[in-house]
Amino acid sequence: RTVQDRQTGADVALSEEQLELIQRLQRGHFGDVNFDPYEPAVDFFSHEVRIHPVTNRPADKRSFIPSLVEKEKVSKLVHAIKMGWIQPRKPKENVPTFYDLWAREDPNSVLGRHKMHVPAPKIPLPGHAESYNPPPEFLLSPEEKLAWEQQDPAERRLNFIPQKFRSLRAVPAYPRFIHERFERCLDLYLCPRQRKMRVNVDPEDLIPKLPRPRDLQPFPTTQALIYRGHSSLVRTLSVSPSGQWLVSGSDDGSVRFWEVSSARCLRTLPVGAVVKSVAWNPNPSICLVAVAVDEQVLLVNPGLGDRLLVAATDQLLDSWEAPEEERIQPVRWIPASPEERGKGIRLLVQHGKPVMQVTWHGKGDYWASVVRNPGSRQVLIHQSSRRWSQDPFRKSPGMIQCVQFHPLRPYFLVASQRSVRIYNLLRQELTKKLQSNCQWISSMAVHPGGDNVICGSYDSKLAWFDLDLSTRPYRLLRHHGRAVRSVAFHRRYPLFASASDDGSVIVCHGMVY
Repeated sequence: RTVQDRQTGADVALSEEQLELIQRLQRGHFGDVNFDPYEPAVDFFSHEVRIHPVTNRPADKRSFIPSLVEKEKVSKLVHAIKMGWIQPRKPKENVPTFYDLWAREDPNSVLGRHKMHVPAPKIPLPGHAESYNPPPEFLLSPEEKLAWEQQDPAERRLNFIPQKFRSLRAVPAYPRFIHERFERCLDLYLCPRQRKMRVNVDPEDLIPKLPRPRDLQPFPTTQALIYRGHSSLVRTLSVSPSGQWLVSGSDDGSVRFWEVSSARCLRTLPVGAVVKSVAWNPNPSICLVAVAVDEQVLLVNPGLGDRLLVAATDQLLDSWEAPEEERIQPVRWIPASPEERGKGIRLLVQHGKPVMQVTWHGKGDYWASVVRNPGSRQVLIHQSSRRWSQDPFRKSPGMIQCVQFHPLRPYFLVASQRSVRIYNLLRQELTKKLQSNCQWISSMAVHPGGDNVICGSYDSKLAWFDLDLSTRPYRLLRHHGRAVRSVAFHRRYPLFASASDDGSVIVCHGMVY
C-alpha cells in the first residue's frame, strides 16, 4: 500500500479510494466511477440543412483577395520551368500489360515450344472407394476412421472417407471440390516443363565388371594340412616371421610348436592352464614367443631354427642388469627357475588379473597385454630388454577388447566395445577415433601398409576402415551368419580372412594401393 514519491523521496500510504482507482485503471476501466462510456450520444448539429448558418462570423478578407504567398510560389515555378530545371512529365507509352512470351522465339530451334510439348499429368481414375455405394470392405471402421483423422494429410492413403448412400439423389455436394480444383491447377502450372533427355543404357553396363577369381590367384583354395595333437579346443595360434614355424595354444593346458610345411609337432610345452593368447615375435633376429596363461605371460624361447639366433635371444634377455633403486611397476618380472628354463621359459610376467591378449611391436622389443579388469587398468605396455612395464592410460577408454601396434608409425590401436581409438605414442595423445557401427568388436587386424584396419564383431559384421578416408567404415561386410571371432591380413597378397562361429573361414580379396 506504500509507494515512494519520486520528487520528495517520502513514502506515501495509499488510501482506499486511491487503491480502487489504481485497480480500475489496471483493469482497463475509466478512472471516474460515474462515467458511462455507453450513454446515448447527443447530435449537436442537426443532419437537416437549415437556411441560417450556425455562426454569423463575417467572412475573412483573404477569402476574396488573391494570396501574395501563392503568387510568389507560382512565379518561382514559372522561372524554374523557363530555366529548364523542371521538366514536364512525359506522356505514358501505351504498352500492353500482357505480352506474348514466345513471340521472339525462333520456330526452327531444337527447343521450340511445340517440339517440347509436355502433356498434362493425368488425374487418377476413381476407384471403388469413390462410389456412392461402395462395397462394405471399402468402408472404414471407427478405429480406422480415428487413425485416418490423426494421420498427417500427406501420409493418408485416401484423401477422403468413403461413405455409403441409399441412392445417387441422397449424395450431398462435395465439400472439397474447390480445394481439389485448386490443387489440380497447381499440378498443371507447377509441372516441370523440362524434358528429360533419356539415354538408352544397358543396365548390365552400369554394374562394375568383377574380375574372375582365376585372375586373382594365388589364394587358398583347398585344405592342405591338419595339425593334430591338441586334446581340447585351440584358442590361439601365431606364425613365425620366417613362415617356417607355427605356435598354437589350447584349453588342454599346452602350447605346441609345429613345422608349417609338414604339420609335424616339434615341441609341446605344458603350462598347466588355459592358454588365452600366443604371439610370435615379428622381428626375424629374435626367437621369442609370448604366451598368456591365466594371470601371467610367459616369454618362451622355443629353440627352433638357427642356433645362433636362439643363443643371441638368450644373451639379449640375460644382459639385463637390475637398477640400483627398485621402480614401482604394475606387474612383477620373475626370471624362470632352472626347471622352467629347461622347458624353454625365460621370463614370467606376473599380472594381477587374467590376461586376455598379447601382441608384439614390429621391432620386437616392446609388447602389450590386455587384462580383463573392467573400469581400472586394462592395457599394459612392456619392454623385454629392460624388464620394464607401464600403464599408458590415465583413465580406461571403456571395456577394451584387443590392442595392436601400428606396423610403421608410432601408433597404438585400442579396440573397445564399439570403437577403435588410435593413440600417438610419441606425442601421447589421441589421434583418431574410428566408429565401427558394430555392437561388440571381437578382433582387429592392421594392414602391413598401415592405412587400413579391419575389425570383426560378435554381431557377425566385418568393418573395413581406410584411415585416410574416414573414421566410419569404408565397407561393412556381412558375409558370416554368426559371430566373427578372428580377422587377419595377408603379409604380401591383397587378401584378408575372417573366421566365424558358423564354422567357416572366408578369404576376401581386398586390394590396397
